[in-house]
Amino acid sequence: MGSTPRRARRWRWASLFGATALAVTAGGALACPAGAAGTNVDFATHCIPPAVSGLPPIDGTTTANVSVDNTSPKVGDTVTVTYTVVTAAASNPTDLALPADIMTPTGKVALGGAQTGAVTVTGPKKNPPVPGKAAFPSFSMTGTFTVTKAGQITLSPGDYNIHTSYILELDTPCTVITPPAPVSQTVTATDGTPSNTRAISLGSASGDPGAGVTVSGTNFTPGATVTLAGRAGDTQTADTATVTANAQGAFSGSLVVNDKTTTGIVAYEGGSWNPDKGAGPAAYVVNDNTPVPAGSQKLTTTVKAGTLSMSQAGDSVALSAVDFGQGGASTGRLNSVTVKDFRGGPAGWSLTGKVTEFTGPGAKIDASKLSWSPACATKAGSPSTCKAGSAGTVGSAGATLASTPNGTLTGGEFTVDAGLSLDVPAFTPPGSYSGVLTLTLT
Repeated sequence: MGSTPRRARRWRWASLFGATALAVTAGGALACPAGAAGTNVDFATHCIPPAVSGLPPIDGTTTANVSVDNTSPKVGDTVTVTYTVVTAAASNPTDLALPADIMTPTGKVALGGAQTGAVTVTGPKKNPPVPGKAAFPSFSMTGTFTVTKAGQITLSPGDYNIHTSYILELDTPCTVITPPAPVSQTVTATDGTPSNTRAISLGSASGDPGAGVTVSGTNFTPGATVTLAGRAGDTQTADTATVTANAQGAFSGSLVVNDKTTTGIVAYEGGSWNPDKGAGPAAYVVNDNTPVPAGSQKLTTTVKAGTLSMSQAGDSVALSAVDFGQGGASTGRLNSVTVKDFRGGPAGWSLTGKVTEFTGPGAKIDASKLSWSPACATKAGSPSTCKAGSAGTVGSAGATLASTPNGTLTGGEFTVDAGLSLDVPAFTPPGSYSGVLTLTLT
């Protein structure tokens, strides 16, 4: 009788390790893939439980899909890949429940077609508790790759491994029995369009009618014929001249400006203005020196350029509370930001934000857990129109909250808002957590 408790203890430990080994074959937390979802595919999988479990290899069928954030990238773009195991090859065979947040998955996504190789993907250490004899939850892993060739690139789910931190640190590798697995996603890459780095500068910002202004340019096509032209708002004037770019793509020429409505000067390659092959407008003003008729008085006023500024409705935001053991979205709204652009020039603006990690009682919540849904309103009569940034992660690297484009004449007043959501892990220690969201206007 004295040996019975020891045998019972040994059986419980063996059962525990066995359950852990099978859990890591299939377990993890379900994450919602961003962007274009792939097709669910089935493939035969061979999983090897840790030796300490004493269990034989597990052969079964895995159902998975691969999604991407951009199905039409250009060469040089970075594509984010999400590999989701929808249904794993095994389920928990024991009555022992497994706790939450013990599984960390890693894996590979196979590239084929125009570009070959493998994308390394990793997942968060997050999973719900798994009851005994229950099916294991899905888990997702993400990674990135840079597009190097144009054409169709196929993506197939590959080998994956689950690391568990429960009683012991254990790994369970699962391999595709007949690689590659079926194609789950296809992206079509195109050749990237070189950015336009052409630029011009003027010898002076104003002049009398009929005066010449020196126009200098850089980064134009070597040997190209370049047209210099006056602009009145969005319309080209009759004042033009041509120059030839040297072997370094630079030039310097003179443009005689007669049109008194001129507001700027441009330079471009080809038969007509093309922003992809041109530069400017650079601001230029023609002095009005028209003689004053006898018995008349010339009245002159000046519009002074202002500044680009922003103000906030407050400097603190209280997000909603979440329950220990459940976690989830802690939500709130950004204090409204008012942007005033009174510069009166051609430049737009960009409002970006980045956040620190959230620190609390002996624990931290990563900055990547904060996301926002921006909104932007333009005051009536403003020359520019505000565009809200994309909804998504803010993080320590930052993201765009709102912006306005460059134009012939920009400016106005704008109100920027955003919904905020902090994804709090389920068993984050109770207490208050704070991070700092910094907004930058440029």
